[in-house]
Amino acid sequence: MKNKAIITLLQAAYAAELETVANYLANSVWLDGLRAEEVKESLDEEVVEELGHAQKLARRIKQLGGRPPGSLDLKRTQKSLQPPEDSTDLRRVIAGVIEAEEGAIATYKKIIKACDGVDYVTQDLAVELLADEEEHCCLFAGFRKSRGKT
Repeated sequence: MKNKAIITLLQAAYAAELETVANYLANSVWLDGLRAEEVKESLDEEVVEELGHAQKLARRIKQLGGRPPGSLDLKRTQKSLQPPEDSTDLRRVIAGVIEAEEGAIATYKKIIKACDGVDYVTQDLAVELLADEEEHCCLFAGFRKSRGKT
């Protein structure tokens, strides 16, 4: 392995991306109500993007000599992104998405810092994924503003 610390960070990001896929998928199906349609559609689109992130991370982990974690090795932490009891609780889902995206942003910033001067290829990947996560966060922050009392 070229750099165990970087691989460990990439594996954590990979696990988080896959957890996000599962939660976005569940919420995109679970939410109800006319006002939920736009959020559901966005979550549906995000599932594809987040899965793409996981695929890129898995390839990079392998390139660095690491092993992408299997399902039994994936840590789960997104409590706020679990589908709510009330399928019309858009506010809770939007807040959970923003929290998950902010977590991803923080993770990619850690990877960028860890790679500085050491691994420019992984750093470039982390910068690309960071930009995507910032865009996702901005989208859902807009939903939060426009849905004030939702």
